Amino acid sequence: MMLVYLVIGMAIVTFIPRMLPLVMLQNVTLPSYINRFMGFIPYAALGALIFPGVLYSTGSDHLEPAVVGCITSIILAFLESNLIIVVIGGIAGAFMMNMIFL
Repeated sequence: MMLVYLVIGMAIVTFIPRMLPLVMLQNVTLPSYINRFMGFIPYAALGALIFPGVLYSTGSDHLEPAVVGCITSIILAFLESNLIIVVIGGIAGAFMMNMIFL
């Protein structure tokens, strides 16, 4: 029974900080430049979460293939390719460079 109380307490502690700003600030209008800035936050957070993993995806002693794969993915994404093509291109770039370095 103690576990149930623990789970309920954790749910409340997690729910309150997420819900309180939504309830308290629902009638507040922000300036347009802040709204525009807030639109970029998901992209920055995603990049900060993914980029370190990309650099160590081929092993800590082989950084060059990971960098080539990352650059290949960035170029394909900049050219507005399909997401699957971007991922496969990055894997292929890292694989080819891994074959050269090994």
